[in-house]
Amino acid sequence: MVKLNEETRENYMENIIKAAVKEDIEEFRLLFLELHPADQTDVFLSLEKPERKRVYEFLSPEEFAEIFEGLEIDEQKEIALELNERYAAEMFNSMYADDVADFFGELDHEYARDILLAMDHEDADDVRELLTYEEGTAGSIMTKEFISVKAADTVGDVIELLRQEGPDAETIYYLYVVDEIGKLAGVTSIRDLITSYSDETIENIMSTRVVSVHVKTDQEEVAQLIQKYDFLAAPVVTDHHMLVGIVTVDDVIDVLEEEATEDLGEITASRGATDVTLTSFQAAKRRTPWIVLLMFFGLGTAEVISTFEETLESVVLLAAFIPMVMGSAGNTGTQSLAVAVRALATGTLEKRGFWKTIIREFSTGLFIGVVCGVVITFLLGLFYGDFFLGAIVGASIMISLGASSVIGTTIPMIINKLKMDPAIASGPFITTLSDIISLMIYFTIATSLLQSVS
Repeated sequence: MVKLNEETRENYMENIIKAAVKEDIEEFRLLFLELHPADQTDVFLSLEKPERKRVYEFLSPEEFAEIFEGLEIDEQKEIALELNERYAAEMFNSMYADDVADFFGELDHEYARDILLAMDHEDADDVRELLTYEEGTAGSIMTKEFISVKAADTVGDVIELLRQEGPDAETIYYLYVVDEIGKLAGVTSIRDLITSYSDETIENIMSTRVVSVHVKTDQEEVAQLIQKYDFLAAPVVTDHHMLVGIVTVDDVIDVLEEEATEDLGEITASRGATDVTLTSFQAAKRRTPWIVLLMFFGLGTAEVISTFEETLESVVLLAAFIPMVMGSAGNTGTQSLAVAVRALATGTLEKRGFWKTIIREFSTGLFIGVVCGVVITFLLGLFYGDFFLGAIVGASIMISLGASSVIGTTIPMIINKLKMDPAIASGPFITTLSDIISLMIYFTIATSLLQSVS
């Protein structure tokens, strides 16, 4: 198998494209099928539509399935329309059921129905089953291509079974043991088979302590479980402990990417608008509600300033440091938000405890505030010759950073307790709230100190 580097990529791709244009099927297949599937996908995407149609003629549906699996969903939708129904059906027969279900879940029902009718009956049934599970659950991301064995089987029988069915399974590193009615009873591995005698029964080498997930378990919890135990796959069971599929580590990687993208969108108040393929209008449509909502929250900032109008009139220079106080508090709150959301996502919060996390973040914010407060007090005293003003700004920053750390940590935890995604405590929301709190602290300290010396 050839893996392209930057030096050979251009020439190799040029030769493949020339072969496609000349309709030299032998030359094309010789060059193209030597490539790694990822490079095959890159070459395919570089072709124009007429050349892509030749690829469908030059490659069997089974060979093209690997390329199709490597495409992004929007690219898959475009390419699927270029395939005739029979070719598409045979291609989907060669793909894993979970990948086909993921694709069909993004399409209109009419196209999916027609292709399912043209597919092999057994493969189509597997896809239909996966489509019945709620999106984002273990059932929706599991694969049906797994190998199960019986406790009474011998090692020799199972190895022979692997020779026959292994090529069609998504993974064979774990073999799940089921009873006569399909209930999950144990698990064994390739290592166990290789290190055992051929006449040994599976019952004697299997482990009965099987960690499994329910079909309705949230996909993020499945990812955390596989990460915690360093599994390559996890079995999926029903209410009656019937084995219905497995979730593999490659599915988990996709889940982690999806969840990270979703959390990023939540934290930045741009949920659903992080996809760069969206048009400007679509992106603006999804972002605008957040911005308008935050704008109304921002009115609170104006209200605080108007409340302390007399303080501002007495020391106009206080207004110059409002952006700095607000900015420092907002940034600190966003940092604590990121820490809290990650702690909730990884489960470390449960180990550490709610109050320990709050105290830790408050202490962190306070320590940062002390450093920033001392620095700004010294700088204002040096450049403005007013250490009293420096003390007001420095004390405000110190207390504001501690308070913002608590806000950034507490709000996502409260949201999580309400069984909602903690990431919706977006960065802009935390920043706006921190702005209001920090302004109140700033002007309260300024008013108190000015009254004490007047």
